Amino acid sequence: MDWSNFRFIDLFAGIGGIRLGFEAVGGHCVFSSEFDEDACKTYEANFHEHPAGDITKIDAKDIPDFDILLGGFPCQAFSIIGKKEGFSNETCGTLFFEIERILKEKRPSAFMLENVKNLKSHDNGNTYSIIKSHLQSLGYNVYESVLNSLDYGVPQKRERIFIVGFLSNVHFSFPKPVPLNERKTLVDVLETNVDAKYYVNSRIKNSRLERLKDKNYPRPYISHENMAGTITPHPYSSCLRAGASANYILINDERRPTEREMLRFQGFPESYKIVLPYGKVKKQCGNSVSVPVITAIAKEMQKSLQRYDNFGEEEFSPTDEMMFLFA
Repeated sequence: MDWSNFRFIDLFAGIGGIRLGFEAVGGHCVFSSEFDEDACKTYEANFHEHPAGDITKIDAKDIPDFDILLGGFPCQAFSIIGKKEGFSNETCGTLFFEIERILKEKRPSAFMLENVKNLKSHDNGNTYSIIKSHLQSLGYNVYESVLNSLDYGVPQKRERIFIVGFLSNVHFSFPKPVPLNERKTLVDVLETNVDAKYYVNSRIKNSRLERLKDKNYPRPYISHENMAGTITPHPYSSCLRAGASANYILINDERRPTEREMLRFQGFPESYKIVLPYGKVKKQCGNSVSVPVITAIAKEMQKSLQRYDNFGEEEFSPTDEMMFLFA
């Protein structure tokens, strides 16, 4: 197969961050599914299709054939901030089994799943152990790694677990971090001449500045308020959240990030359309993924699959790899 042109499905699609990453390497989406109607509105505005709704009500046989399954399955059940219910949370945790159901029926060549870092350690590792064993029992070779968005070119500290699987005995390595000189900084993503509506009132501003750990920290910086009430400045954004207070992340302790800035923290293109009010965009960005991380994984998956198809498992050698990489 020519892996420069492949089909994928976009489950738990959100606003399409995973889709953007796989389209960037030549993938074509043949089916999308998303439960949240606001996310569907944003998705439709940008991809000109309205995702199918509740995946639990969709027969796997009705999904078009595809090569790679993609899914950032709901993570509230496993989040450090959430209630940590895991598979006991019937509305979120068990949605993993919808992925399993579709993999079992459709048998795609590969999949990539995304979730919160805490999935790996949840319930002393038992939750992830169950997930991995279920995927392996379907015949998939499973790889997992926690990657930080900061290492892949965007100024946001966001650690997520990525689970990649192949139906064949494909050798796979997660992408290496981007060189420091190729990573975007706050100066690259922050807007100038920001509307007054994004600025906090003087009471909030003064309270933040009084508690600021380093009063001489160079601007621009982004600070967040930790559990103890300390304000810590950084040359990057802390992890965007769907449900945190509007004042959780502040730029120079003066204002909230704009909608466009939040999308930039996630590596979305400038052409991405904003069609909903601030609060909904904030939630959607907090629930989304960092596009450059997804693109980097997609490239490695594409390389690994093409390499396997070209050389197979046994015949492939390091010399072949060098020839393949520089072809």
